[in-house]
Amino acid sequence: MLHYRTLGGMQRLVSLDVLRGVTIASMVMVNNPGSWEHVFPPLRHAVWHGWTFTDMVFPFFLWMVGVAMTFSFARRVEAGADRAKLYWHTLRRGALIFGLGLLLNLIPKFDFVNVRIPGVLQRIGICYLVAAAIFLYTSRRGLAVAAALLLAFYAALMMGHGYPDPWDMGNNYARSIDSLWLTGHMWTQTKVWDPEGIVSTIPAIATCLLGALAGYLIRCGLPAAEKIGWLYFSGNLLLLSALFLEPWMPVNKSLWTSSFTLLMAGLASICFASFYWLCDVQKVRRPFEVFRIYGLNAIVLYVLSGMLGKILALTGAGQWLWTNVYSGLFTDLRLGSLGFALTEVVLIFGAAYVMYRRQWMVRL
Repeated sequence: MLHYRTLGGMQRLVSLDVLRGVTIASMVMVNNPGSWEHVFPPLRHAVWHGWTFTDMVFPFFLWMVGVAMTFSFARRVEAGADRAKLYWHTLRRGALIFGLGLLLNLIPKFDFVNVRIPGVLQRIGICYLVAAAIFLYTSRRGLAVAAALLLAFYAALMMGHGYPDPWDMGNNYARSIDSLWLTGHMWTQTKVWDPEGIVSTIPAIATCLLGALAGYLIRCGLPAAEKIGWLYFSGNLLLLSALFLEPWMPVNKSLWTSSFTLLMAGLASICFASFYWLCDVQKVRRPFEVFRIYGLNAIVLYVLSGMLGKILALTGAGQWLWTNVYSGLFTDLRLGSLGFALTEVVLIFGAAYVMYRRQWMVRL
């Protein structure tokens, strides 16, 4: 069920809202350029191996789903809440998030025969459901073990089926499973594999679990300085682990390789530690207020940005604005494309600000 509650009286981790806001604003920006032909390289996904700024956005958001899950569940579990009831609530929420993603894919044609089944929201819903089940029925050590097993299991699947290069774009195990189960329902730009496909969802769940472990660290009774130190330490340890694995398992967002999972969780931990020190310990909040407001209703804003993009495309308004306004403002058309994208970021912030002023927080 879709409902909202007011923000009054709620104690929130400001750093988490700020980092979530930075992430969702970045997601709106990279998803809505004025022209896909004129985009700065960091605002594109890596073609295959490697990573860019854009490749950080989705894993950061999933990592923060794990952090937020800790704060959402841990207190109620400690108070003796029924785990089965908590998971039933989680099941409904995850199904709704999945359904919203599927609805975005269906609009405007509602072609159920060829609709793309995977997607960003769909992966968030699935990862949330699985990670929540592990969280509710295991311990902190269990979360770490589960994350490690998921990454190892995924690596074994990809590397254990006899492919000459298990990470090759044209021939790998994840692609074969997508082709077997998702034929006709994949991303239109690939058609034969999906960047949010079936097998690559396994390590994405581990991303969520690594975020939950960071959430546990923030909730523990250590002094703030020690928490920050451990976040930086663990983040750098994850980065080193990714670098160690990279010769055998390239960093690849489309495959969500185990090295990519560790790299992004490490970067997210370091960024979060920095915002935690600034916003929650030093109380430096005014410079980040725009992003905090952005982060309060992140999924709703993502859906709104998707709808806005579809409206601009269907009505031709997006092409008209690009041709008659943005492409003529700058000699470098990449700046025009960036200006178009930032305009959408500002428009979506308008919706975020209205919700903030009314003290609405939509819960899916």
